[in-house]
Amino acid sequence: MLNSRTVLIDHHPGRNAQTVGIAREIGTDVELIHEPSVGVIGNKGDSQCYLGVQAKVEAIQETLRVRVGREAGQMRMRLVQPEYTIATSDGMRNGTREMRYSLIGREITHDGICEHLSASGLEGTIAVVACDKPPVGTLAALLEHNRPAIIMSDGPIRPGMDPTSNEPLDIVSAFQAAGHADPEHRHRVACAACPGYGSCGGMFTYNTMQTFIGVVGMEPLHMVAPPSDDPRRLEQFPGQLVGYLNAMIEKGTRPRDIVGRDSIRNAVIVAMAIGGSTNVVLHAPEIARAAGFANFWQDVMSPEEFNHLSQHMVPVLTDARPYGRYSMVDIDRVGGVQVIAKELMEAGLVNGDVPTCTGETLAEQIARLETPGPDGTVIYSVEKPYKPTGGLRVLGGNLSPEFSAILKLAGVEGGLEDNVFRGTARVFEGEVALLDALENAPDSFKNNDMVVVRYEGPSGAPGMPEMLDPTSRISALCRERDIVVALMTDARFSGGSVGLVIGHVGPEAALGGPIAFIEDGDEIVVDLNKNEINCTALFDASTLSAREAAWQRTVDGNGGMHPNCGDADTRLLNRMRRSAVPATQGGGMHPDRTLWVHEPREAAKSGFVPKNRWREGMEKVF
Repeated sequence: MLNSRTVLIDHHPGRNAQTVGIAREIGTDVELIHEPSVGVIGNKGDSQCYLGVQAKVEAIQETLRVRVGREAGQMRMRLVQPEYTIATSDGMRNGTREMRYSLIGREITHDGICEHLSASGLEGTIAVVACDKPPVGTLAALLEHNRPAIIMSDGPIRPGMDPTSNEPLDIVSAFQAAGHADPEHRHRVACAACPGYGSCGGMFTYNTMQTFIGVVGMEPLHMVAPPSDDPRRLEQFPGQLVGYLNAMIEKGTRPRDIVGRDSIRNAVIVAMAIGGSTNVVLHAPEIARAAGFANFWQDVMSPEEFNHLSQHMVPVLTDARPYGRYSMVDIDRVGGVQVIAKELMEAGLVNGDVPTCTGETLAEQIARLETPGPDGTVIYSVEKPYKPTGGLRVLGGNLSPEFSAILKLAGVEGGLEDNVFRGTARVFEGEVALLDALENAPDSFKNNDMVVVRYEGPSGAPGMPEMLDPTSRISALCRERDIVVALMTDARFSGGSVGLVIGHVGPEAALGGPIAFIEDGDEIVVDLNKNEINCTALFDASTLSAREAAWQRTVDGNGGMHPNCGDADTRLLNRMRRSAVPATQGGGMHPDRTLWVHEPREAAKSGFVPKNRWREGMEKVF
């Protein structure tokens, strides 16, 4: 019997005419035009990251076309045309003001996919994702839509090779060569660093988040690491994806059935163990919000627990770029990200009982894949790790009262004595000013400088750009002169950034956060024993009050916005400025807090607690 919705659609002349026409043109059964819809979506943009996506989307679409129909064993569904989102390229835009659109691209992907899923009423979706931000926007939209869906990351690019030294290269090699005195060297590295196509190959943000999506359960683990040009992505994976999606549809399994508190925690723990990008603490809160958790840092994992895990329980297991030697292609060669998940699961650090998109638990999926143990060269064991502590640390202190500041400890190359850095503030009112100094006055940077880059946060920039260009130049300068120059900012970093660099410092300068009150010459102390970043001058109440009052006078005299904030001269930039939430909540655009969580979920603990390397005091943070 037809339900009222079907009857209404069946008598809608536009729906009948156009769906019949589409079905004829794409070669599907016109008798299925009123059945639930299934389709493929993909991310596209202006870089090599996206060049392989369309071929995978078309291969999956053809597999679906053959599988839908009215015969026994077919999916009785209407097939819709593939849709693509638009995004920028982080690698190509780093160091430019165009980079302000990168994080906004996550939001635009989310909006575009939300419109497509909701308006088309898709009951089954396969997403092919690429680059850094679109995968997160895609997953968030799928979680909000909450109908059966599965993701395949398109895959990383293969490493390049320096024709002179035979050293492996990647995009970060090119950024680090930017300050080299020899123009021939710069040109040679740039030409050799990114052959072929695929997303950035090191353990940068792309591979951090694809690993996250796999471990959180929304992508089959064996599809994460193979390179974009691997034949399996066109010949084997499409059929597997369609099979998994069909099973999800038949069982009624939805994304929110998969992405729960423990699966998100698993993914964050794995991100620590791979020395992953600092962007994971920007994206995890957004994914958690879309999954129904109002506040990641309250409902999923507290800052204290995050740091305890990273300091005492979760070591870095991969010798991966940018802090090590190997690429994601090498990780695939020695067994894939499932090796890392298996090692952490067997050590009692992740929960193997969580569900995944394959219909198996995480443990069952790992077992079926006949996952090997660590090879000891690319992937290490928990007992003999590559680095003894996890790769990420969140910091409090008087410069980060929201516990928002994030340090990629795996990428620190020097400057910590007994886990403490003491530096002298050198303030830059925006990234452009810093790049100008690095380009034209590199000798002005001194040992133990703490570079402060502000007014580049979600509202201030607006858009919270990455700082891969300046961090790469600073890293090269420090190696050349054997000095330490640290950097702190209310912006964020690429997963390719290395050095003693601290991002997401909040509240941001544009909103009157303490970073706005630092002055040249102030002492800045980073204490990883206490997990704090402090400006000693601001401990004095009278100094803090005077500087805050001077800042407020400047803001009031400029119509309520500090003049060092960037121009919001497009609708998107203006929307970001007016609706951005802090980095601790994902840094996205969510102006109406009453809509902050769609179908809120209980944050009750499952009872699973990482068991390895137990330390006194764990009962206080779990």
